[in-house]
Amino acid sequence: MKMSNRNSIFLALLLSVFTLQVWGQVRVACVGNSVTYGYGLSNREQESYPVQLQRMLGEGYEVQNFGHSGATLLYKGHRPYVNLPEFRQALDFKADWVVIHLGLNDTDPRNWPDWKEEFIPNYRALIDSFRVVNPEARILLCKMTPIFHRHSRFQSGTRDWHAQIQHAIEQVAQGSGAQLIDLYTPLHCRPDLFPDALHPNAEGAGILAKTVYSALTGDYGGLQLPPVYANGMVLPRGEPILIEGLSDARRNIKATLTRDGKVVHESNCFSSANGSWIAHLPDMKAGGPYTLTFTATPLKPDHYHFYYPEQYPYLLKNLTKAKPQTLTIDSIYFGDLWLASGQSNMELRVDQCNTLDQDLADAKRLAGCLHLYNMPARARTDAVEWDDSVLRYTNELRHMDFQGWKTASPESVRSFSAVAFNFGRVLCDSLDDVPIGIICNAVGGSTTESWIDRATLEWEFPNILYDWRNGDFGQAWARGRMSQNIAHALDKESPAYNPLQRHPYDPAYLFEAAIAPLGHLPIRGVIWYQGESNAHNIEVHEKLFTLLEQSWRKHFAQRWRSEFHKKHTLPFYIVQLSSLPRPSWPAFRDSQRRLSQTLPDTWMAVSTDLGDAGDVHYRTKRPVGERLALQALRHTYGHQLESEGPTPRFVARGMDNSIVVSFDHSDGLTCTKGFEIAASDGMFHPADIKIEGDKIHLTSPSVKWPAAVRYGWSGFTDADLRNAQGLPASTFQETITPIMLSQ
Repeated sequence: MKMSNRNSIFLALLLSVFTLQVWGQVRVACVGNSVTYGYGLSNREQESYPVQLQRMLGEGYEVQNFGHSGATLLYKGHRPYVNLPEFRQALDFKADWVVIHLGLNDTDPRNWPDWKEEFIPNYRALIDSFRVVNPEARILLCKMTPIFHRHSRFQSGTRDWHAQIQHAIEQVAQGSGAQLIDLYTPLHCRPDLFPDALHPNAEGAGILAKTVYSALTGDYGGLQLPPVYANGMVLPRGEPILIEGLSDARRNIKATLTRDGKVVHESNCFSSANGSWIAHLPDMKAGGPYTLTFTATPLKPDHYHFYYPEQYPYLLKNLTKAKPQTLTIDSIYFGDLWLASGQSNMELRVDQCNTLDQDLADAKRLAGCLHLYNMPARARTDAVEWDDSVLRYTNELRHMDFQGWKTASPESVRSFSAVAFNFGRVLCDSLDDVPIGIICNAVGGSTTESWIDRATLEWEFPNILYDWRNGDFGQAWARGRMSQNIAHALDKESPAYNPLQRHPYDPAYLFEAAIAPLGHLPIRGVIWYQGESNAHNIEVHEKLFTLLEQSWRKHFAQRWRSEFHKKHTLPFYIVQLSSLPRPSWPAFRDSQRRLSQTLPDTWMAVSTDLGDAGDVHYRTKRPVGERLALQALRHTYGHQLESEGPTPRFVARGMDNSIVVSFDHSDGLTCTKGFEIAASDGMFHPADIKIEGDKIHLTSPSVKWPAAVRYGWSGFTDADLRNAQGLPASTFQETITPIMLSQ
């Protein structure tokens, strides 16, 4: 009986592994440049990534370090690896597994601009060299570790050429059949581990070693989901869902959705060589509770050799050790999932507000509808000096406390965001039997730039990354508070001394610690209350907030989302800063208004009528949540209702030396104060107010030829323009449109 070709290959590989196990160790060659060599480490003989990898792999493996500082992949580069003694030594080693990390030095202007066309053929030739000395060699190519903005050539070429080389490495892996290891992603969020912006310290080398170890062995720590996928969660209704997870490589993942013990849906997928998997759930109607169970089981041996031939030595050696794993999420509801974020006024708890009794009474009746996931900071940014443990877990991006899902109750609501709770309350009361889930990860004092992903800042606003604590992009208060919190790390005599110490106000930090851990969660929309820590620089904030929306929309956009969501942009509902006697706030509020009018799918709720002249954390938050919900009901859910206060549509000069302002959302206008007008000299004077339908006529004996109008233009304002629904108008300033209006 003739054996199939696949079975012949399988038996041959079994024999090769048996030979390895009987006659010797699996030989692992780490080929690379200074990062592989361990440049900059105080004890590279114990701390370089190949040495740490050896400790992880243990007996049965021999790991050798063939790194050389300054080596280039390019044969015509300034220091070609193929001309170095380490290359000949690596060939003589005749490795079974070859891990190659080259390309960083090819970003040098002496190399990439002239010889980039030769990178792919040179890399393929290098791979072939190792396959000549050992035809059975398993080749693993590494996407390069990051080069951070502090590198001297970052903006002059390194950033751009690094990205181009990463793409070329992906092409080489695809064309050569080599396995690709991503060393960039796990380290790009840890600039604190790169003292010179290029070489990782011992901890960074450990992360590098662990990443290589997982790629070599397929051991990714077992079956996992992002922490927000937990008991009591809300998943989207009315659209197919794909859930991303992680497991050990080469596993069959079975997803089973049940209700009352009956199977509603089953699906299967495979985890890839990097451990990632995507499970499918069908379009579900609103309701619950359901139970969702994931089971990971090893593939059968013939599946291994068909899907993962490059990983045989470890696979077959450990095949019998693999056991099924199960992960179960109980009490899942299908409904709408929202993210509430920002700084302290979004963070302010229900039990800190003046409607506590009313909110707690509402919480009792919402237990079946409203589901809350709180993510407060583990250490507040109060005026204190943090101890070593806080400094450490902040650097490790563990600053947020993932407290799990809770149904609304007087107990769970007390410590939850008052704005977010009341937003959810109105949605529950307005949508028929639709469970509402709200995740709140607001951090007091946080800056806009801290919520934007690092890659976006590197490409769109790199200058804000440079020494933010001592620069002038950040507000002086925020920079001072950061310095106070991390003072222990800035003391050169301290054992915790670390000039690269992280802090929640750092650019990109809260994206890395509070947004990225959510995964590509299919949220319905965002409610956002932030700006107090950026109100000092309106122009910078306008750029930053635009980038923030782009950053989050890219992160939460799932290529597999339904056709509905592909046609709709992730909506942002923002709160305009309230009233407070700070000079820059009127112009900042007006800037927020203009942003909400120009950015796609962005709407604003006004809060100037609720502010407290003596406290930035005013206690009347219930109306803020309600106003955000009105905007969401109108623009996300399509309800026909009035959702905002009067907004200026048109400004012109009347024949009686008045300014005439026409308004939208103007049914039942009322106003007694708050308007000022100015001539072309820019000197504003209080205006007399006359309301006619959707228009307001403004005059002043001090202004003969009015050219501009502004409303609510003081830090703390008592301006009172509203419509019949009681919704207030925004602070605004407009210049006249050059035409005449008859009275």
